[in-house]
Amino acid sequence: MRSSPSAGGLYPTEIYILASNYKGLEDGIYNYQAQKHGLVLIQKNNVKSKLLEATFNHPEIECGNLFLILTGVFFRSSWRYQDRAYRRICLDTGHILGNIDLVSFPSNFKAVLIGGFNDKLINETLCLDEDEEQALAIISLSKKETISEFPCALPSKLEPQNTKTPEGMRLLQLHNRSKIENYVKVPNINIPDIEEKFKFSSKTLLEEEPHSFQWNKTLLPTILKRRSTRAFTGGPLTKEELNAILDFTYHPELFYADGLDPSPMYFDLSLVETFVAINDVDGLEDGCYYYSKKGRYLRQVRFKNFRDDIYYLCLGQELGYKASAIIFHTCDLPKSIFKYGERAYRYIHMDAGHLGQRINIAAINLNLGVSGIGGFFDDTVNDVLGIPEDEAVVYITTLGIPAKTISQ
Repeated sequence: MRSSPSAGGLYPTEIYILASNYKGLEDGIYNYQAQKHGLVLIQKNNVKSKLLEATFNHPEIECGNLFLILTGVFFRSSWRYQDRAYRRICLDTGHILGNIDLVSFPSNFKAVLIGGFNDKLINETLCLDEDEEQALAIISLSKKETISEFPCALPSKLEPQNTKTPEGMRLLQLHNRSKIENYVKVPNINIPDIEEKFKFSSKTLLEEEPHSFQWNKTLLPTILKRRSTRAFTGGPLTKEELNAILDFTYHPELFYADGLDPSPMYFDLSLVETFVAINDVDGLEDGCYYYSKKGRYLRQVRFKNFRDDIYYLCLGQELGYKASAIIFHTCDLPKSIFKYGERAYRYIHMDAGHLGQRINIAAINLNLGVSGIGGFFDDTVNDVLGIPEDEAVVYITTLGIPAKTISQ
């Protein structure tokens, strides 16, 4: 029963805290204990110099005093999901990144996300067994006024793969192939504008005014009561509710007056696109739409009610059938890998998880039901929904009217 969703309730993400001359904490490395909501000091020593070396002298590390490192414990998920667990581990870590980002700004911190680091040095600093657990992301809890322009994401070296990896070993190999040893500049590669490329149909504008969530009073209670809905009634959402969720997810600048970060950090949000399947939303025709995060509007891709199709695509899960709206996060994998090497896979899924968590929090605040789905027929979903074949679906989030209060 936690504030961020996890595939199968397995919670593979660990959080380590590194303190360096931070008031109230002895210098050293701590592990966050979720069950007791406390910290355990696992290593005394100021390891800031090691962290600085591992992040290629990142300015936010140099001037900071408190850092978080999120790791993935592979077997917690892989015993059940095998090699596919890697995407679920990264999505789950993205959910936690979303929560950290949301609570940092009201606490007078800027959560500075760092994805480019020397994996081996970070894992050694934490004394991790790399066959079991490895670092995925670093956050510097920095002062709001001292944010640098250092790149959030760095590429890993892209090398040809000459041998086929047996099933059951691909998770660890993919992660290891995405490691970084040295600082390399991000190549100047632009991902083509998807709207220009595919010429979707005419725009369907959403509401002009954003929904007033009054987050100053409700943010933390909403995060704490977040649960994944286990069943929907099949009843309709309103167009206004869907717009409110999309605004909170993709337009954080609208909520600066509520004390929230107007520019939360992602690894590279330009890699992630969004499609929405409408099953039952008042004011919107059933079908699959492309959502423009730039313009706050929808473009219809295919006219159809997809209840039966999504039920099939989501492996017969009732959530897919009775959801009122289903949000699909996609990416152009070849272009993403060309830009960031194999490390792109980490970035994309953690960013999708971060977006998914904002969808969760917005839906719960509106007393709606929400649940993520990571298991689906990858090779079929595009053809059925009309999503361009270049866009690989990486995450699905279902929205609807909750059927009951029992949730997980």
